[in-house]
Amino acid sequence: MSVHPSRQARLADDRMSVDPPSPQGGGLYLEDIAVDNDYAMYGTNMKAQTYLEELSRRQRAKQIAVPTDDLKVRAKLRELGEPITLFGEDKADRRERLRKVLLERQETVDEDVEMMSVAGSVRSVTPEEGEEEDEEFYTPGDEDLLEVRKQVARYSLVAARQRRLQQIKDAAFPLTKLVKRARGSSDYLKTYALMGTQFVADRAVSIVRFSPNSELIAAGSWTGSIRLIQVPSLEDDDISILRGHTDRIGGLAWHPEATLTQPAGAVNLASGGGDCTIKLWSLSQDAPLATLQGHEGRVCRVAFHPSGRLLASASFDYTWRLWDLEKQQELLMQEGHSKEVYCVAIQQDGALVVSAGLDGIGRVWDLRTGRTIMVLDGHSREIYGVDFSPNGYHIATGSGDSSVKIWDVRKVRVAATIPAHKSLVSDVRFFNGDGEIPGVTQEDGAPPLRGSYLASSSYDGCVNIWKSDSWTLIKSLKGHSEKAMSVDISNDCRFIASSGWDRSVKLWASETMGL
Repeated sequence: MSVHPSRQARLADDRMSVDPPSPQGGGLYLEDIAVDNDYAMYGTNMKAQTYLEELSRRQRAKQIAVPTDDLKVRAKLRELGEPITLFGEDKADRRERLRKVLLERQETVDEDVEMMSVAGSVRSVTPEEGEEEDEEFYTPGDEDLLEVRKQVARYSLVAARQRRLQQIKDAAFPLTKLVKRARGSSDYLKTYALMGTQFVADRAVSIVRFSPNSELIAAGSWTGSIRLIQVPSLEDDDISILRGHTDRIGGLAWHPEATLTQPAGAVNLASGGGDCTIKLWSLSQDAPLATLQGHEGRVCRVAFHPSGRLLASASFDYTWRLWDLEKQQELLMQEGHSKEVYCVAIQQDGALVVSAGLDGIGRVWDLRTGRTIMVLDGHSREIYGVDFSPNGYHIATGSGDSSVKIWDVRKVRVAATIPAHKSLVSDVRFFNGDGEIPGVTQEDGAPPLRGSYLASSSYDGCVNIWKSDSWTLIKSLKGHSEKAMSVDISNDCRFIASSGWDRSVKLWASETMGL
């Protein structure tokens, strides 16, 4: 019987896999060669096998969950019969010591189990015990937190529905007109240049944020003070300096309705400082309305919930916290990071929070359930800036590895990596306003510009503007003589503000716009 040539080749391959030929000349197969790791590594006296075992041991140690709260670390050490602290030991050292102790005890248990297995006396693990080992760990919460989670769920469902309806409407806009509009927006942003500079402190200006009406800039510095500056004149506001912190300002956030519908005497601004406190400010006095205490380390970025009732804060105590501003009390202390938490942002729908810090990891949390829904693992260095896109599913992170990464919450993966700067990326901000570019975005039915571009600041002294459809560079703004430490975009789409190590606040705008 004849066989087609292609079938003959396939049959030959099958015969080879079943009965492989003997190596010619008395050779050996690769899998038959014994692997010997008992050799000295070049330049050291360490055996390769010893090094591999130590590397494996370190990998196992990283997988051991250790509390980030120092009080819990001390309690665990006491429970294990170990000294709760050693001379010259800080919090990080104490956590690593606990990790080492837990690893040693785990290895001891593994050795005992192995010996029992050899003796044939190891009992099988019941399904109930296996379920207990895989059980998730939850931090207990009170009734106030439960009620807030319900309120957040109700708020976010309405906001998400409105956002989705707007996105469906935007999708119907003709593609050719959309491309033309995007090109016009890019051409407009390319005309941005330095409009003014104001020196506002004796030390570095760590953060700047535009007010919701785009008429004020709040600038926090390492002196612990906050300056309120008018836009575009860059002159001091009626209440020019807010004093209350005794250490550097790490974070500033405006109430969503500040300078709009929020009374001047109510909470309009929140700040986090190196004195481990959060201050709440009005626009009618230069002293804080209230002080929120609870963090055990320097407070960095802070963020308002879009409802205006809640505030999130990131801290060097390895946690981020959620605060009830009506009761002025802490609702949640969230652990999960192995190092200091530097930045935090809240989704526009109000359902999700993203935290990131010096461990180079970001975590996306669902405020309605308290669960982590995504881990942002990809940066090789610390994360110093994070922001949610108004589209609800993109997150931007800026890192010490000089890159900006865009993450897609829907696909649970990184969507783009931008080689953004030549040095550390200190801040990232999406445009999140309703402003329009004259002659470009006023066409009937055109989607809003919200989320169409992103700004990043860096220690290379530059502020860069990026398109959010292709993540390509639109314009690089150069003016800071030293590190650029923060950046923000006004809601009216007219200005970009930046601050830096050179103690200045700089205002950028289009050269075609008359001021």
